[in-house]
Formats: sequence, C-alpha cells, structure tokens
Amino acid sequence: EIPLEISNLQNLEELDLRHNKLVGTVPAAIFNMSMLKLLHLQNNSLLGCLSSIADVRLPNLEALLLWGNNFSGTIPRFIFNASKLSILELSQNSFSGFIPNTFGNLRNLEWLNLRDNYLTSSTPELSFLSSLSNCKSLTFIHLSDNPLDGILSKTSIGNLSHSLKDFYMSNCNVSGGIPEEITNLTNSITIDLGGNKLNGSIPITLSKLQKLQGLGLDDNKLEGSIPDSICRLTELYELELGGNKLFGSIPACFSNLASLRILSLSSNELTSIPLTFWNLKDILQLNFSSNFLTGPLPLEIGNLKVLIGIDFSMNNFSSVIPTEIGGLKNLEYLFLGYNRLEGSIPDSFGDLISLKFLNLSNNNLSGAIPTSLEKLSYLEDLNLSFNKLEGEIPRGGSFGNFAAESFEGNELLCGSPTLQVLPCKTSIHHTSWKNSLLLGIVLPLSTTLLIVVIWLILRYRKRGKQPSNDANMPLVATWRTFSYLELCRATNGFSENNLIGRGGFGSVYKARLGDGMEVAVKVFNLQCGRAFKSFAVECEMMKSIRHRNLIKVISSCSNEEFKALVLEYKPHGSLEKYLYSSNCILDIFQRLNIMIDVASALEYLHFGCLAPVIHCDLKPDNVLLDDNLVAYLSDFGIAKLLIGED
Repeated sequence: EIPLEISNLQNLEELDLRHNKLVGTVPAAIFNMSMLKLLHLQNNSLLGCLSSIADVRLPNLEALLLWGNNFSGTIPRFIFNASKLSILELSQNSFSGFIPNTFGNLRNLEWLNLRDNYLTSSTPELSFLSSLSNCKSLTFIHLSDNPLDGILSKTSIGNLSHSLKDFYMSNCNVSGGIPEEITNLTNSITIDLGGNKLNGSIPITLSKLQKLQGLGLDDNKLEGSIPDSICRLTELYELELGGNKLFGSIPACFSNLASLRILSLSSNELTSIPLTFWNLKDILQLNFSSNFLTGPLPLEIGNLKVLIGIDFSMNNFSSVIPTEIGGLKNLEYLFLGYNRLEGSIPDSFGDLISLKFLNLSNNNLSGAIPTSLEKLSYLEDLNLSFNKLEGEIPRGGSFGNFAAESFEGNELLCGSPTLQVLPCKTSIHHTSWKNSLLLGIVLPLSTTLLIVVIWLILRYRKRGKQPSNDANMPLVATWRTFSYLELCRATNGFSENNLIGRGGFGSVYKARLGDGMEVAVKVFNLQCGRAFKSFAVECEMMKSIRHRNLIKVISSCSNEEFKALVLEYKPHGSLEKYLYSSNCILDIFQRLNIMIDVASALEYLHFGCLAPVIHCDLKPDNVLLDDNLVAYLSDFGIAKLLIGED
C-alpha cells in the first residue's frame, strides 16, 4: 500500500510509483500536496472511488497518470481544479458514469486518454466533445472501448482543436453518419472510428485531411462505393474499411497511394480490382476476404515483391493460381480458401521461403501436392482440405507436423495412416543379375555416401527443426503509433534491467507490450546531434526494405523530445557474443549458416532494392540471432542509398 507519510513531503514536485505491485486505496492527502506537478500511479493494482475525495486544489499539477489500475466510480471532480493539467491518463480502469462537460476548463490539456472504462455521454450528441473545443492545445484523444451510446454530430467533432493529431473512438456504440465537419481536423495523423454503428457513405471531403496516415472505419454500417477522393490522402499508411456494406470496384486511383502499406477491405460487397492496383509495389498487407470478387487472380500480383500477407479467401476467384506468387519471397501468410480456384498447386510455392501460414482449402485444386513445399522450413499451418488433390502426401520438411485436418476431403490422397488417408501402393520388382550387382557393390557404396550426406543435411538444417519463438507472436503486428507512455511501461520505465545494449546514437531495451509481444525498443540519444539524422535515415531505409534476414521495424515513436524505433526482439543477442564468449560455441556448420544469412541480406540490399542500400556498419555486433541461430542484419543508422551516378 502507499504509506500515508508520503503526503508529509509538502515540497515534493514529482511522485513516481508506476509499474509496481501497489494495492489498496490512495491516501486522499496525496492529492493535497500543493507543489505536486507530476503524479505517476499507473500500472499497479490500486482501487477505490476517487470521486469521494473533495476540497482538492492541485494548483501546480501538470500530469496525472492513473491508467492500468482498478479505480471505480465517476471521474473525480478535483481533476477540473488542476488548471495547469496537460496530460490526463485514466485508461484501463473501471470508471463509470457520464464523461463531464467540464473538460473545457482544462485549457492547457494536450493529452486525454479515457480508453477501456465504462463511461457514457450525458447527451446523445456527445456534448463532452463540444466542451473540449476550449482545449486549444489538445493533440491526443482516446475514447475507445467505452459504451458512449451517442451520435457523432457535426457540433461534437467539428469544433475540436485544429492541433488534434490522434483521435480514437472505436468500439463505442456510436451511430449516425460521419459528419463532413470531421475534415476540420486538418492536422490529424490518425482517426479510428472502427467497431461502431456509423452509417451512410464515406464523406468525399476526407481528402482535406492531407496529413492523415491511419484511417479506421472498419466494422460499421457504411454503404455506397469507395470515393475516389481517398486517393488524394497521399500520406496514408493504413486504411481499414472492412466489415461494412461498400460495393462496386476498388477505385483505380488507389495506385496513387504510394505510402499505403496496410489495406483491409474485407467483408464488403466489392466486385472488382482494377489492373492499376498492382502498381502499389511497396504494400505489405492485403485483406480482400469475404467480398464478391471474381475472375482469375492477376499475374501482376507478382509485382508486389515486399508483401508479407495476402487474404483473398471467401470470394469467387476462379482459374489457376498464378505461378508468379512464388516470387513473393517475404510472404508470411497466404489465404486463398473458399474460392473456385482450379488446376494444380504451383511448384513455385516452394520458393516462398518466409511462409508460415498457407490455406488453399475449399477450392477445386487437383493433382499432386508439390514436394517443393518440403522446403518451407518456417511453415507452421497448412490447410489443403476439401479439394481434389491426389497422390502421396509429402513426408519431408514441416509435413511431419501437420494433422489429418490439413488434408481431409481429398479422397485420392494417400500416405501415413495417422493422416486418415489411404495407404500408398508400392510396386514389387523381381531379382535379376542387376539386383545382385546392386546389392553386392553399388548399394554398400551408395549407402555410405547417403549416410554422410544425410548427416551433413541434418547438421545444416538442425536449426529449422526447432520451433521458433516467433510462433508465439501475433500473426502480423498491426501498424499503429506507440506513445512514449506505452513504451515507458513496456520497458519498466527504461530500466537498466531491460537494457540490451548501448551504441553511438542511443540505447536498446527489451520491452513487453500489452498484448504480451516481446520487442526491442531503440531509443535515440537526442543529446547527440547526429542522432536526429540517424533516426531519420533508419526510418527512411526500413520503410522500403523487407527481407527475411533483416530485422523488421514494427513501429516508431517520435516527438520533439523523444525518438525511438520498435523492432523485432531476438533473444540470443548478437553474433559478437557468440564469437567472443566462452559460454557460446559455434561449430563450422552454424558459422556457415550465419555467413549465408548475412550474405543473403547484403545481396538483397545491393541488388534487390530499387536503389542499392549500403549498410556502412557491418560488424558482428549488428548481426542478431534468434533461437534457431538464424542471423538478422540490424542498425541502419548510417546506411546510404546509391542514387543516380553514385
């Protein structure tokens, strides 16, 4: 519990008790510490009804962070006496009742997070939003996962501060149309209104939001066609329109969205994809599932070389699967189930070296399962059920891990009884003088050679036999911006215990996000003048390159005082540790594998990008290893692009 004696420190300006295991109630006297500027109580197990605390002034309080506790009752009134308050974090508690209309009294408010409570609006028009129009410095509002039960009116959203950059109001049971006044938020970077009951059409005036990078309107009741005006949002990175009633064709001008990386149009009534769409060569994730799309899959899909995810399931695609898909070396999941595809599974699928999930179920595919699929060492889940496949089920690679459900509904398949298919027929040959020669001379020699080869192969592939920690990670990390507070929480306040290493431009920390995913957070030291350039260079490089042996950038966090990258976490650290530590010994095969991995990454950087990338800092400390000792090249802080005559 928090000791009452803390309140005796009347000259205290900052009290930071976050990320502990504190329980019980907060002594009311703490809120009477008149000199207090910053109060951090987030991520504990504190409880109680703060609204019962009265006669509190807090004239100097600038930041109040209470998220991640069990506080209940209404939002406490004393908050509105803190005239200097700029940051208010009440998310992930059990606050209930109306959101007060007195937030407008907090004229200095910049950050308001009420996410994941039980708060409602006192009026259907969400009048508390109108009161926030007095907060001219407000840049961040997060109201998601509250039962607001109101209507998004033009007065409630149209008068919000023009300085607002991030507005989240998903899963709030909000109805009505999207008011055109939303376009008054001209500095917005993210708008998320998903998971509500919004109806009508998508306003064509959204094109005024020229700085918008993330737009979430998914899981509503929107109707009509997708307006061409969206194509003028040239900074758009993620567009979520799934789960509506949109119809017609995907606009041909989508090819203008050069910054688009994540697109979800699933669960609508769309009927066609324009040929120009396949010019989006830098897109990473496509979800067109559960629509009315018809015709063959276009050959041009092979142009999207950096794709990591395709979900075209539950449509009416027909004809054969293009062999060009096999050229998508970075593809991690491919879902084509529940269509009318026919022909054989392309042998080129064996070149999808990054593939983890493959679903081709409920089509009319025929022929044998290509043995080339045995090369897919990362494949975790395979579903070929309910097709017309025949012949023997391959036994090598990952096929030993798949169950009968992967192959059911294919009556002509044969293989192991554990897969609940017919046994394969074997032919019998009669002995002859050739058999005698084989048994007497050739067989002993070839057997000896085969044993040696198998031993070498097993050593080479040893790391691919063990499940990677990546199997426990989410399928695809959804793009979103991370706040400083989220990263601070995930790293236990950038604790030394979480420190992985330090470099010339900053430090790297191990972090655990709220969903349990482990990542690495690279925090740039802005006291070093070159760190700004290093951050900009690394962002520019990593947004356009993608390879299985390059560390993936999941997201970033950037403001004037803090810059960080959120990266994949590799638990075995750097190659430096393995080369020079007495506890870590690499045999010749492991060293060879690591050299091949690094060489593959360099080959891609030098010859596989539109403009060659020179890493400029290749050393063992910048080569990271996962559980299977697969190598990943990292740290592009001083990398260079070769352009023109360079």
